Amino acid sequence: MAQWLVSAVCILTLAAHARADEKLAGVACRSVHLNYPAPQGVAFYNEVSVQKSARGTYFCVCGFNKGYFGIQEKGDGKKVVIFSVWEPGKQNNPNIVEEDRRTKCLFQGEGVQVKRFGGEGTGGQSFLDYDWKDETIYRFLVTATADGDRTAYAGYFHLPETKQWKHLVTFSTLAEGKKLGGYYSFVEDFKRNRVSTGEIRRATFGNGWVKPLSGSWEPLAKARFTGDGNPAMNVDAGPAGNRFYLATGGATTNIGVKLKETMERTGPAGSPPDDLPVRP
Repeated sequence: MAQWLVSAVCILTLAAHARADEKLAGVACRSVHLNYPAPQGVAFYNEVSVQKSARGTYFCVCGFNKGYFGIQEKGDGKKVVIFSVWEPGKQNNPNIVEEDRRTKCLFQGEGVQVKRFGGEGTGGQSFLDYDWKDETIYRFLVTATADGDRTAYAGYFHLPETKQWKHLVTFSTLAEGKKLGGYYSFVEDFKRNRVSTGEIRRATFGNGWVKPLSGSWEPLAKARFTGDGNPAMNVDAGPAGNRFYLATGGATTNIGVKLKETMERTGPAGSPPDDLPVRP
């Protein structure tokens, strides 16, 4: 499997991945997640600010039941924005999936690379080369539009230097007419070379919102802190105003909430940003 592919599927099938990930003890930092309780929706907005990164790190900002959206620092130090959507089934070889069951690309933004992926499920994946910086807030939006037994998931990334939203890609996948659900964020070390365990990875996630199938936007005010099956305990999470922080690896100590606990952000909910490119 290519180095940039990550185990985001562990959010959806955590028990199975937890057993498998025990072999990562001493090899990789523990993957840590924020799971947000919220109703099925048509739009999911969230933000990230990275405090500490390292080569081989994925900061997933908008994870949902059919895909994930975030930023990566790859193994060679190159930085990208990544948005991926799975297709149904347990196959790992993208070449054997029947054409009518594949994820389809309905829109591809300028400068965005699109390809198929495999190894941990199969589907469509997109990349935007983007040299994101620490201590900068980056904003993400995913929308979902059902069309029969398929759903189109569109990914939008806000470019702070131009104050403009960029529509990266829209992927259509078989989803039985369902829209967005199973919301999460995570931090993952995919360098996995033992040395990577000594490097701290830390970010804050927040000002998250979900637009339900009907009614007004709802704030993501609560989050449950979880980890994969790696037994390492140098992980941490907690509220930080109207955000949540996640940390793993190196000298990290658990001074916030404990694993499997649910926390609530302490800052005011405010309101969704008024410049969103799509307001369902």
